[in-house]
Amino acid sequence: MSGEPEIPQLSKDGDIMLGGIFYFHSSWRNQQNPYTQKPPPLECISLNFREFQFAQAMLFAIEEINNSTELLPGVSLGYHIYDTCGSVVKSIKVTLALNNENDNMSSFSDESCTRPVRVQAIVGETSSSPSTATATVSGPFHIPLISHFATCACLSDKSKYPSFLRTVPSDYYQSRALAHLVKHFGWTWVGAVRTNDDYGNNGMATFTETAQQLGICLEYSVSFFRTDPTEKIQKIIDIIKASTSTVIVAFVPNLDMDVLMQELSLHNITGYQWVGSEGWISDSHVAAIDKNHILDGAIGLSIPQAKVNRLKEFMLDFWEALFSCKFNQSQSEIQRECTGHEDLNGVENSFTDMSLMPIFNNVYKGVYAAAHALHNILRCNETCNTSILQHIKNVRFKTKEGEDVYFNENGDPAAKYEIINWQPRKTGSVDFVSVGLYDASLPAGKQLILLNKAFIWTRSSKQVPLSVCSEKCPPGTRKVLQKGKPVCCHDCLRCAEGEMSNITDSITCVRCPTESWSNDRRDACVTKEIVFLSYEDIMGMLLTAAALFGTSLTAAVAFIFFRHRKTPLVRANNSELSFLLLFSLSMCFLCSLTFIGQPSEWSCVLRHTAFGITFVLCLSCVLGKTMVVLMAFRATLPGRNVMKLFGPTQQRLSVLGFTLIQVIICVLWLTISPPFPSQNFKEFKDKIILECSLGSAVGFWSVLGYIGLLAMLCFIFAFLARKLPDSFNEAKFITFSMLIFCAVWITFIPAYVSSPGKFSVAVEIFAILASSFGLLICIFIPKCYIVLVRPERNTKKNMMGKGVAKSY
Repeated sequence: MSGEPEIPQLSKDGDIMLGGIFYFHSSWRNQQNPYTQKPPPLECISLNFREFQFAQAMLFAIEEINNSTELLPGVSLGYHIYDTCGSVVKSIKVTLALNNENDNMSSFSDESCTRPVRVQAIVGETSSSPSTATATVSGPFHIPLISHFATCACLSDKSKYPSFLRTVPSDYYQSRALAHLVKHFGWTWVGAVRTNDDYGNNGMATFTETAQQLGICLEYSVSFFRTDPTEKIQKIIDIIKASTSTVIVAFVPNLDMDVLMQELSLHNITGYQWVGSEGWISDSHVAAIDKNHILDGAIGLSIPQAKVNRLKEFMLDFWEALFSCKFNQSQSEIQRECTGHEDLNGVENSFTDMSLMPIFNNVYKGVYAAAHALHNILRCNETCNTSILQHIKNVRFKTKEGEDVYFNENGDPAAKYEIINWQPRKTGSVDFVSVGLYDASLPAGKQLILLNKAFIWTRSSKQVPLSVCSEKCPPGTRKVLQKGKPVCCHDCLRCAEGEMSNITDSITCVRCPTESWSNDRRDACVTKEIVFLSYEDIMGMLLTAAALFGTSLTAAVAFIFFRHRKTPLVRANNSELSFLLLFSLSMCFLCSLTFIGQPSEWSCVLRHTAFGITFVLCLSCVLGKTMVVLMAFRATLPGRNVMKLFGPTQQRLSVLGFTLIQVIICVLWLTISPPFPSQNFKEFKDKIILECSLGSAVGFWSVLGYIGLLAMLCFIFAFLARKLPDSFNEAKFITFSMLIFCAVWITFIPAYVSSPGKFSVAVEIFAILASSFGLLICIFIPKCYIVLVRPERNTKKNMMGKGVAKSY
């Protein structure tokens, strides 16, 4: 038994026939099939005037071609146009009917498989899922199927659909364009709704993949089909209500959007920013049923605006000529109230709606592509390839409006979209305002072009809505993902000390260079504060003042001694060593100034060597004076001639010898590993300490050790001479000065080691000044007191004392 023959809804004979597949009805009535008898024909319901307009666009293009003297001259095009009611099963049946005129033949007849095909090309379908089925059927027959609105990227697979072509861009580009549009406005936390067919599933899969690459997260992704029960759509409504995202990406065609809109209106789901695909974003019917302004401010991609001259007039003339009346639709039936003088130019309804002109243009271009291919075949010689499919793939022409039409290797046109923004009027209607473009042929980063126009967002707001799982992490922080949540949900942790981030949403904090430190906001690295003991510091000023005061005091003492150099007191204490000691003390005071100021190569070398040599010179003089006192006492004893062994020459040589040893130590230190200026980054995390590195620690401690050795010798000799007669009490003063000297330098070592930065330098200066003042005050101030205040004691007799034969 053969099935019921498929009868075209619109038909016209011609020399060459074209097929058309549309769904003039958007649904069908479900019928029970007991499988005991032949199934009844499909009962179509719900007239879809939009598809009638698509068919009219096809008829208009065929009429233009038939009237043309340049394209297919002398050849007339005919057509068979079928209604599929949106059923994939019926789409397959009408495709078979168009492939071979076998309506009244048995399916087992040999003749049905050998007869020529009925049409040379098919225009349709509108949707992706029926197109995949139709292309699968027409592919083995090599009959071109040219769709005007099937956008699924899956149809670009030529291994599965070799005969499929289209005049609408593939969703491969649209899905990516939508993802980039969402990213542009900073929406990283969105919901997704799709239709459960090839169009929605494939489109949303590509969107999701691209969104993840751009750092966009989907809080939910749900699917439905317009024939689904209300309970399933109610679950989607519940998910939307419970969500925290405020942006919804809807990848659905217009009919499914109508169903979703009805449910959204029942629950008054408003305040969401909708992002739409070309399936509904420019559909006036969807806008018309949005009475609750749920979609106000919606943004999405649409096929670029186009114009086909005389098409609108053709459509209006068609309806007037066909019915000669106006129509009212009631209960899916058409009732006619005719007057015979109807004019549809001033009427706004489904018949006169021209908002879908871009899609009409796609139908128009599809018919012309087939016509150009046929024209090329008819002009070919006998050796030319007569496959219309191959000719359509290679066709390239311009429409009368100047638009360039061609197909790439996948049968797709160039991908260009307009960005549409729903801007409500005061009257309650909606304007589809073009606010930008997306051109996939441009280089990456320049494909999305937004015009300088005011956007209207949800609830008529002029502020871009915010839809993020977590606020952006400001500079100075880094993102830390929340456990168990998508990557868009994160916490912001402040960068640690010494680290910074100067960009928003940084995933890491960068450690500052060694010379820098993070500021308080942790958003920049600032140069560390350079620290050294300077003359501008209060501490530096005080130490400088102390050094200069000590130098001045030493000079004053030297001046007093010089003025009274011939007095017994000055002569009795070896004036030559006294003046040399005063000179060395003044050098000790002045060498402390080399420790103040920014370290340099010369200052680092000078400060330690000058300090070491001057102090050794000072101690050598003290040691010489101590030995002179001790020897002088021993020389007064009977039978002793000690002073001959330690006369002035020997005293000078001893001072020179002791000092020369220190000079040799310093020369070796400077030769092997001299001190040098360095930057200390370890002491303080936010400061750079400029200091003098010792170079050789052995050299430094050798200098100090030698000074300590001389100080101990001075102390020992002075201690031995402590019980000399009162007239030789200088030994007591030297002993006391050495106690101060040793106490200062013994406490210096731990204080120097533990003091940070410039304070270690201050400790060293303090030790130098304290020990210098100790020597100056203990040795010379008592003598100055006698010289200036008690001159009566400054006599030879007083210096000689009882039983003293000589004085030196």
